[in-house]
Amino acid sequence: MTKQSEQYHADIAAIRLQLQQYFDGLYTSDVSLLRQVFHRDAVYICVTDQPLLKLTMAEYFPLVEQRTSPASKKQLRQDKIISINVISEKTAIVQVECVIEPKYFYDALTFIYDKGMWKIISKVFHYRVME
Repeated sequence: MTKQSEQYHADIAAIRLQLQQYFDGLYTSDVSLLRQVFHRDAVYICVTDQPLLKLTMAEYFPLVEQRTSPASKKQLRQDKIISINVISEKTAIVQVECVIEPKYFYDALTFIYDKGMWKIISKVFHYRVME
């Protein structure tokens, strides 16, 4: 394996670990986990409703803390990684899907490599209400 290939695989593994914390944080409504995954300057953008909803992490985290977690309601855990594309040594684009009933979320996450860690710098998503 080349050094470049080894780095690519290491980056994918590190991003997968962050995604696991992301999914765990959403499922349990644990902001301490989400703080480890999101860059402090990250933006949260929902494109489902108009006008677009755009939040900072300081605005988003209290919303997560206030909601009843899917875990506490014993909801079936449904989260999956669709794709991870490392596009440079400092950026990656990730597509994931997850459920927080009654909504099914389609997330486009932009990761940056900052201070030795992969962190989400933007979360742009759409959701549909499950029937």
